[in-house]
Amino acid sequence: MSNQASSLSEKKSVSDADETLFPQVEFDEVRETDYSEEQYRKLLKKIDWVLLPLMWVAYGVQQADKTGISTQALFNFRQDNHLVGQQYSWLSTIFYLSYLVFEFPMSYLMQRVSVGKTLSVLMFFWGVIVLCTAFAHNWAGLMVLRTLQGLFECTISPSFLLIIGTWYKTSEHASRSIIWGTANSGFGVIVSLCMYAIGDSAKKHGSGLAAWKGISFFLGGTTILLSFFCWFLLGTPREVAWISQEERRIAQARIVANKTGTDHHSRREWKRDQILEAFLDPSTWFLFCSVVLAGLPNGGITSFGSLVYTSFGFTSLETILYDIPRQAMSIIWFLIVGYLCRFPNMRFLLMLFSIIPGFIGLLALALLPSSTDFRWIKFGMYFMTMTTNINGLLLWMHVPSNVGGRTKKSAVSSIMFIAYCVGNAGGSQFFRAVDAPRYIPALIACSICLGLEFVFVLTWRFYLAYQNHVRDKAAEAQGLTPEQVKELGAQNGEKDITDRENPHFRYSY
Repeated sequence: MSNQASSLSEKKSVSDADETLFPQVEFDEVRETDYSEEQYRKLLKKIDWVLLPLMWVAYGVQQADKTGISTQALFNFRQDNHLVGQQYSWLSTIFYLSYLVFEFPMSYLMQRVSVGKTLSVLMFFWGVIVLCTAFAHNWAGLMVLRTLQGLFECTISPSFLLIIGTWYKTSEHASRSIIWGTANSGFGVIVSLCMYAIGDSAKKHGSGLAAWKGISFFLGGTTILLSFFCWFLLGTPREVAWISQEERRIAQARIVANKTGTDHHSRREWKRDQILEAFLDPSTWFLFCSVVLAGLPNGGITSFGSLVYTSFGFTSLETILYDIPRQAMSIIWFLIVGYLCRFPNMRFLLMLFSIIPGFIGLLALALLPSSTDFRWIKFGMYFMTMTTNINGLLLWMHVPSNVGGRTKKSAVSSIMFIAYCVGNAGGSQFFRAVDAPRYIPALIACSICLGLEFVFVLTWRFYLAYQNHVRDKAAEAQGLTPEQVKELGAQNGEKDITDRENPHFRYSY
């Protein structure tokens, strides 16, 4: 086709060092008009069928691995490992501190080598670590294992954001990410049933393998097996072998309109000016504060949620079963939000709406009497907190949707995940052993964090709307049509220009 022929310039191929990791690939400078809507639809269907199921399972597995100690705590995990005081809390804190320390170097490694292959290798190793948890017998050994687990597991969320950004249009980011985001609850239901079976079997055969050890074997073995599938199937368009050369070019053309750059460079040049801009951009710090405030309650609840359930008066096995309806409703809420995100500028409004039930639920849990007569009211209040699960994922979507420039995107991603680690590491320390079993001060602190997050997200939305308004006025003054703005924005994005440098970029909120 003529457009395709006219766009053949600046051909780039992967370097010799990369050929051992993924096939030799050549990319052209492309335009969205090079291919038909039918070609795009056909490729999108193929991408969805291969990537989304794998990402769903992988994300569910990492969540189960990360939070598995919460369920293990129901089955003498703390007693068998002689944990006292805040030692159990520190098992969560050290995981996120390790995540924080190694997040930036691991993101750099993925950018320089291969997203899919790097993640697959590290997934294998964190599976081994989770499996080895079954052989722990004291706090020191568990701290070493959780530190290593944080090191290896810190790659999955940043890599998924990079993968989403290189395969999908901005308008598709939220809906696709929410699909794999439902794995936290969807795969959690499957894992909960398996762990219930393990716990029930252990109780019936008291002299056999401890339930918490069986959970470690189950989770670690599943992760190791999954890492082999990820090696062959997961990655960016430049890395995978399940699409043809022409399909790679179509994949590149699909996302040109994102104005944030495509994946056609085999090696990314790190630009200091973009790193500086990332730190000076107000949106970066709105994102940082919002993620910290979302992470504080998340970190505490994921580690202590099961223990909070038992404070209502439920047994260990009842706790596992009664959490399943909450997880199921979380899936439904994710899908509702995913559908609504198809409409323009709904993302921040949905975040604001999702905060309110969680704020009310946590505050009510702290204020209700301790009597077991209120167990089902407390169950309902805790059930309401499931709406806040979506906010972390929606906040993460700021990076692929609203950050232009490859280096800036990596820098903002690292800052965001530092915030994620700070929040989750601090949140587990809210829950002090002296406040057990109800943890009232922790629940109040978590509700306050949600209230502050509401304020930051609302202010941030006004800021982004104002930025778009200023740019629209400037475009009108230059006599540019919306179509011209879209085309010029896409061209600038392909030149690795940041969102602030690109006057034709428009933020989604």
